[in-house]
Amino acid sequence: MKLQDELKMKKFASEYHRASLNIMFTGFWLSEQFNEVLKPFAISEQQFNVLRILRGQNEKAINLLSVQERMIQKMSNATRLVEKLKKKGYVERKICEVNRRQVDISITDKGLQLLEELDAKVKLYEAKIFKNINEKEAKLIADLLDKLRG
Repeated sequence: MKLQDELKMKKFASEYHRASLNIMFTGFWLSEQFNEVLKPFAISEQQFNVLRILRGQNEKAINLLSVQERMIQKMSNATRLVEKLKKKGYVERKICEVNRRQVDISITDKGLQLLEELDAKVKLYEAKIFKNINEKEAKLIADLLDKLRG
């Protein structure tokens, strides 16, 4: 559906205005769709993001600041997210042996199993979301968004 129909707007101030609103609207739409995938697993997008970051460490621990720097939503409270994931048994927190003031975080086998299960669901989600767009168009969108952020 076109943005003007979704927002019930007949006219935009400019194509830049339309593009800006469309990016924000689509971002929220994508987030809503993705949350439906995560809902049965009782984790949030931000928690999923933390788990994916930790899996990417290939079993090496990482400190909280490094997790925060890599997060998609940088304003998320990483400490709170990690604590929730710890309570669910998906991550471990340990005092760093080299720097006792630093806490290292790593993903558990249970966290890896969750991500493995979610990988198939995420693939289905992506196929559904991008059903009207081919891979070349997806690359163009990604390249243009990279260019926009400069």
